[in-house]
Amino acid sequence: MTDEKQSAPASVKTSVDKEAKVDEVKKNKEEVKTIIRKKFTGVVLADKMDKTIVVRVDRVKKDAKYGKRYTASRKYKVHDSENKFKVDDKVNFVECRPLSKDKRWRVIYS
Repeated sequence: MTDEKQSAPASVKTSVDKEAKVDEVKKNKEEVKTIIRKKFTGVVLADKMDKTIVVRVDRVKKDAKYGKRYTASRKYKVHDSENKFKVDDKVNFVECRPLSKDKRWRVIYS
């Protein structure tokens, strides 16, 4: 008794494997990726730079021990390509790729 396994030539196997990989890549390209970005609302503090505004975002925090609420604020440099916003305007902005050393945010115009 001889146990002989019949197998396809090596060239046939590789071509089938390549076709399977191509199908997987095509499926991945058809899928639409949704990027989750942070979104903030704040008040413009300064608009003296060209296409850049400084925005203050306030949030209420609570002290861990005593429970007292207080306002913590942070300033962000935001890209304003149209130079539309002035001091004391309310602005919505989202995260984006780095535009400069400090700018990683851009304005949402609505």
